[in-house]
Amino acid sequence: MNLIQTLEAEQMQALRGGKKLPEFRPGDTLKVSVKVVDLAFDEKAKQMKTRERLQAFEGVCIARAGSGLNENFTVRKISYGEGVERVFPVYSPLVAAVEVVRRGKVRRAKLYYLRGRRGKSARIAERQHVRDAAADDGAQAAETDN
Repeated sequence: MNLIQTLEAEQMQALRGGKKLPEFRPGDTLKVSVKVVDLAFDEKAKQMKTRERLQAFEGVCIARAGSGLNENFTVRKISYGEGVERVFPVYSPLVAAVEVVRRGKVRRAKLYYLRGRRGKSARIAERQHVRDAAADDGAQAAETDN
């Protein structure tokens, strides 16, 4: 590894803060918790008050792009009949958590075709057989015990 890759690896470890990002692919439905800072002026104290809260953004991951520190993913949802897309950097401090709600079965890396679809044609089938590393280790351990 060269110097730049080493520095990027250190930065990625520092930014994640020990939290692991779950494995997900385009087609998966994600719930992304985003830190939102609300600013309000307090009349009594005559100063600005800040309040931080988590806001959930749930939708379909339609793309992953970049690598290393510059990696990001795009999530699309339909809000009040209007399509909304947001691009989240993987190593952003504003992304508090990413949860995989359901796994989708798609044959493309970029699902931009969903932008032009509505209703039933925009549905994504669910992946049935998801291989988990923990489940595989448990199955192998059970085989060796017999």
